[in-house]
Amino acid sequence: MSVNSSSEYGARPRFWFAVYQLLWHLLLPLAFVRLAWRARHSFAYLHHIPERLGFGYEKPISKGYIWIHAVSVGETRAAQPLIEAYLARGESILLTHMTLNGRRTGKQLFANAIASGQIRQVYLPYDLCWSVGHFLKTFKPKFGLFMETEAWPTIVFRCKEIGLPLFLINARLSERSARRVNRFGNAGRALFQAFAGILAQTEFDAQRYRSLGVNKVQITGNLKFDVPLDFKLVAQGKQWQQDLQVGGRLMVCAASTRDGEEEIILKAWKDLLLDHAFQKTLQNSPLLCIVPRHPERFTEVANHIRNAGLKFQARSKFANALGDFAGIDVVLGDSMGEMPMYYSASDLVVMGGSLLPFGGQNLIEACAAGCPVLLGEHTYNFQQAALDAIAIGAAKRVSGELLFGQTMALTESLKELLLHSAELAKMAVAAKAYAVEHQGATKNILAALDRQITS
Repeated sequence: MSVNSSSEYGARPRFWFAVYQLLWHLLLPLAFVRLAWRARHSFAYLHHIPERLGFGYEKPISKGYIWIHAVSVGETRAAQPLIEAYLARGESILLTHMTLNGRRTGKQLFANAIASGQIRQVYLPYDLCWSVGHFLKTFKPKFGLFMETEAWPTIVFRCKEIGLPLFLINARLSERSARRVNRFGNAGRALFQAFAGILAQTEFDAQRYRSLGVNKVQITGNLKFDVPLDFKLVAQGKQWQQDLQVGGRLMVCAASTRDGEEEIILKAWKDLLLDHAFQKTLQNSPLLCIVPRHPERFTEVANHIRNAGLKFQARSKFANALGDFAGIDVVLGDSMGEMPMYYSASDLVVMGGSLLPFGGQNLIEACAAGCPVLLGEHTYNFQQAALDAIAIGAAKRVSGELLFGQTMALTESLKELLLHSAELAKMAVAAKAYAVEHQGATKNILAALDRQITS
């Protein structure tokens, strides 16, 4: 692949861009079919359809927004401290998402600012030349900030062409993703070179962006360390923990689990409950809480628990806010936005996305709640965070391969930690220290953007 004849840094690769646009137009009907399919679970997937094409904005459009794009739930939560910092400066925010759950999370976090008009919340349009063009002409933001891994070619190149500064912030790039970009040659590298700047989480990420020929790269840290935990949810989780401790029960949270991981965890948990020596040592059987990463899988995971022959109660079915844990083996965390509560109630977290090759999920929030973390081998999306947490003693890895029928390694790791309360307590202290030590990304990002935008 090659870019066009222009040697301009980050220039649009015309041939491959034309192919990309053709594919988008051909596949556009499938995007709407996908929304309709998801509407089986929530009709809200069919709301605001015109916005996905860059039209249909209901309220009058003001100018001068700072545009922040947070694709889904994790990115929206990570953007919270930065958004609040800009709001404190009196700025107006255009907050865009791609997913329904991302939009719901933004509405929950910034309800007052949205009601007052200080935040405008819409969907990012599909990456078509005409939808992107109309979106940018409509809002005319001062500058744009894309969170973490988002790099839509039409938007990125169009912003460069019209002189709209677009930055990739809290940026991360796994080794696997860097290899994928390099497969597209100059065309792939031009995409990241077209950003006005990239503010990377770690030195690992910065090196990978530089390997793509990006010169404007700075390391500013990870915004997730600056995200505050909801004190009400923390207090509720601590009450859960106290209630469990009265009954002499420990709780393990399997957090943000992905497809295929629940069977591994449930098999390991059942083996643990059938281990007579383990049960004899503990006062009472521990409790497992499984919180799937995607809400549409709640019913599927409930069926997995039933098939495992374990007694469970769904969080949504609790008779009161705290629930009744007597006689159950598993709690199904079928709620949104309550992770601080689950972490605060737990003595140990098994981090989802890491047992099978999904790249891992965010372990920082668990550490901020003072909860030790057990990781699988697959943490390439959080490489530096995982290494740092292990180094400081806040996390451990499951040793050994994890397959559907081979869960002994997870069972043994759980047993080893749950039987040693002093080790868990030591890890909990380290987790808190780790979370505090790495704060400061919000301040670094603001300073970097102020320098680049005003220069």
